[in-house]
Amino acid sequence: MESFGIDSFILLTGLLLVTGVLVAKFSNKWGLPALVLFILIGMIIGSDGLGIVYFDDAQAAQLIGILALVIILFEGGMQTKWQTVKAVSLPSLSLATLGVLLTSGIVGYAAYLIFDVTLLEGLLFGAIVGSTDAAAVFSVLKERNIKAKMGATLEAESGTNDPMAVFLTLSFIELITNENSSIWGLFPSFILQMGAGLAFGLILGKIASSALNRIKLDSSGLYPIFSVSFALLTYSITAIVGGSGFLAVYVAALIIGNNELTYRYSIFQFNEGFAWMSQIMMFIILGLLVFPGQLFSLDIVISGLILSVILIFIARPIAVFLSVIGMKYKMKEKIFISWAGLRGAVPIVLATFPVVAGLENGQLFFNVVFFIVLTSTLLQGSTISYVAKKLDLVGPKKDTPHHSLELISIGKANAEMIQFHTNRDIEIVGKKLKDLNFPHQATISAIVRNDNLISPYGETQIKAGDFLYILVNTKHKEEVKKLLEKRRPKTEVSK
Repeated sequence: MESFGIDSFILLTGLLLVTGVLVAKFSNKWGLPALVLFILIGMIIGSDGLGIVYFDDAQAAQLIGILALVIILFEGGMQTKWQTVKAVSLPSLSLATLGVLLTSGIVGYAAYLIFDVTLLEGLLFGAIVGSTDAAAVFSVLKERNIKAKMGATLEAESGTNDPMAVFLTLSFIELITNENSSIWGLFPSFILQMGAGLAFGLILGKIASSALNRIKLDSSGLYPIFSVSFALLTYSITAIVGGSGFLAVYVAALIIGNNELTYRYSIFQFNEGFAWMSQIMMFIILGLLVFPGQLFSLDIVISGLILSVILIFIARPIAVFLSVIGMKYKMKEKIFISWAGLRGAVPIVLATFPVVAGLENGQLFFNVVFFIVLTSTLLQGSTISYVAKKLDLVGPKKDTPHHSLELISIGKANAEMIQFHTNRDIEIVGKKLKDLNFPHQATISAIVRNDNLISPYGETQIKAGDFLYILVNTKHKEEVKKLLEKRRPKTEVSK
């Protein structure tokens, strides 16, 4: 019987992952964010649905959720280009701090008026739904052609606003459960958490980058595992010393992802797949945790709808407009940022904290938060592309990301295959291969042009939009990179 139980569990896990992958594939065609469908899968197989799995362990769901969020934040941070984020760092940080505070305050006061709870309990509810969700934002924006400035602002905000929401949630729980706690004592704690999170993220990110490039492992498959281990270490070490583990992970990922890495392509591909698996399992588990019979009761639906309207149409816009005052955002851009403030896994995971802490209204808060998340993702997530188009904020079609594909073990041959995407601004466009001043140990092995493979020879001319595949000795990699990225004079570009 025990063996049957184990076999059945493994079978169910495999089926859920297969279903999750298929759901992710078709979610865009259906016009729904994948995370909503993952949650629905959990609700369907749960005790109030088909009754296949009974799960009501909020503490276990909390642990799974935090681990998954660490992986998702790490992958999102590594994929983020620092040059893109740097331009929007100030507004993103303002949204991640002041924006969360304003959103939490407005929604919290509304919750205090709607529910029969104390003001502190209302503000606790506001804190739980105060931040946008990295998993939701990364997932929804990944395949959509949103203008770079908007995408960067939303991704940087969602990657850095979790610490503020976590801090406020834990602080209000402490104030509610401990009569000796004082709101004035929270400020030193906030400075410690943010400061430690930033410092440990910077330090551990640099250590991880150096370690990944210096260590010589026997198998290329160990490098991605080595990188993920740093994500878990960064979160745990920072959290143990009282800092914000989520902030540390995102900062470390930014540093690692913007450095030249050994086996970069393998690491990125592994992390992307691992993040998808974490996302699938996390949302299914969170779907299992909710009981639809309670969630869709009349009281929860009415109060959830009222608070959703306040959050989406009042609190979020006010927070956005006040947070980016004087930061050169146009009206339509502010409207879009307001609309794209998706809620997702973070509010649901944070909603388990009051339940685990044994607060009187913990389960009520969890159910209402869950309903708000469903409303937000269904309404906002499914209409982001439409709103961006109406506001003329649609960017160019996303190209295949640049990456290095290591064909030969660096430890044996010191060689890499570099992929480079050309554009009309770089100097080599228009030149013939024989005229390129490449090092002797660097060769353009293939060119992909308009999805067609071209076998290059000396007379082949490089055109804008080409994908170049260059086999290069590792010691000449930086030299080749500089030659590839060298831009032509502005006077020539304008012609």
